[in-house]
Amino acid sequence: MIRVAVLGGGIGAQHLEAYRALPEFQVDMLVDQDQARLEALATGDIRRATDIQAALDADVDVIDICLPPRLHAPIAQEALQAGKHVICEKPLATSLAQIDALREAVQVSGRQIFPVFQYRFGPGFSRLQTLRAARFTGAPRAAAIETHWNRGSDYYAIPWRGTWAGEQGGAILGHAIHAHDLVAHFMAPVVAVSARLGTLINPIETEDTAALIFELEGGGLVTSSVTLGAARDETRLRFVYEHMTVTSDTTPYAPSEGVWQFLARDADQQSAIDTAIDNTTPDLSGFCGFLSEVANAIAGQPNRAVTFDDGAASIALVTAIYEAHRSGARVELPLATNHSLWQGWQP
Repeated sequence: MIRVAVLGGGIGAQHLEAYRALPEFQVDMLVDQDQARLEALATGDIRRATDIQAALDADVDVIDICLPPRLHAPIAQEALQAGKHVICEKPLATSLAQIDALREAVQVSGRQIFPVFQYRFGPGFSRLQTLRAARFTGAPRAAAIETHWNRGSDYYAIPWRGTWAGEQGGAILGHAIHAHDLVAHFMAPVVAVSARLGTLINPIETEDTAALIFELEGGGLVTSSVTLGAARDETRLRFVYEHMTVTSDTTPYAPSEGVWQFLARDADQQSAIDTAIDNTTPDLSGFCGFLSEVANAIAGQPNRAVTFDDGAASIALVTAIYEAHRSGARVELPLATNHSLWQGWQP
């Protein structure tokens, strides 16, 4: 049994729901400063606390960080130093300097960090993984990503949102980061970025609109369109491989769900592709899928858990996007340690 302390009952409520569905985990403590939320969520034998230190001192195996972004890296480092494994909501950090500090803490502590990218798990991506493993896809050629969501004054009523001090970034950091992880994971790593960002929808400090071009390892090209001013929340992924085009549904927070299309470029291959899809057993979806792989990793079993390096790559990409926008230039990855935004992209 893996014992967990969850910090924060906002998105943490969805983590709690997933833990309750998985026999590998036991939530021992919930920390939240909102007393009403704490009482509503910390049911049964879950201990309640309002001080993060109580969780760091507790006899638990994992600290699950569901706090505002500015607290992610500092609390993760404290948790590692306390001998705990860490599950951390996105973003893992808000600078590459913090990533360096976390990497050292992981090495010293012997514990693991699992950045939260739950969008990877579910039926659509299970089928895509099967097709990739069977070599039906071929090399990545192009992709088009749409993160078209609706965020208004109610969303930004929480004081830290939309601010550089509290949120540390906008739609690039808090919304499209999931879709960009999917590109890097299911197509190829990003090796160069061109970007334009804007604040066009809401009266906030950070960006809520973006038009991005990614160059992938091996030569594939990706466009990413981001807005928080859409009529409704939709996420759409279209991955064009050498031999196949894959198109997701538009489910915003679980893009692996819904009806996907897997179309062969050579029509003679379609029957074999359809058979492979029919014979695929889907993973658990979303947080359940993510956490089940974390459990496997902690137990030393074969796993597909999201790794620290995955989280670090996502922060490098965010850094490159901000640099590309501000400089107006194409920015190559990896970034040098003397990069001007290594200590953070916040103005």
